[in-house]
Amino acid sequence: MENDKKYSQMTEQELRSEIARLMEKARKAEQLGILNEFAVYQRKAVMAQSFLVDPATIVPGEIYKIQGDEGVFFKVDYLKGRFAWGYRLGGELAAEALPIAMLASVKSGK
Repeated sequence: MENDKKYSQMTEQELRSEIARLMEKARKAEQLGILNEFAVYQRKAVMAQSFLVDPATIVPGEIYKIQGDEGVFFKVDYLKGRFAWGYRLGGELAAEALPIAMLASVKSGK
C-alpha cells in the first residue's frame, strides 16, 4: 500500500493491511541481515498499530508494561497525539515518549 495517505486518515482495514505489509518487509530485512532497515519497519508498524489503540485507554498517572522490553515499566505523565510521555521506572527518570501501542496494562484482566 505505497501511498501518501497518513495513518490518521486510514480506515482500520487499511491500517491492518499496512501493518502486515510493514511486518513482512521487516521479516525480509531481518532474513537478509539488514538490521537498521528491520528496525525502521518495526517502528513504522508500531506507529501504525498506535492508530488502532484508543488513546482514552492510556491514563496519565498509571504505570504500564513496555511491550518488547520485558520487566520494564513506564509511568505516563501525559498524552500528546499517539505518544505517551513519561519515564521508565528504575531508570534515571529522563522524560521520553513512546507510541501508545507499546504500552500494556499491568492490571489483571486487561
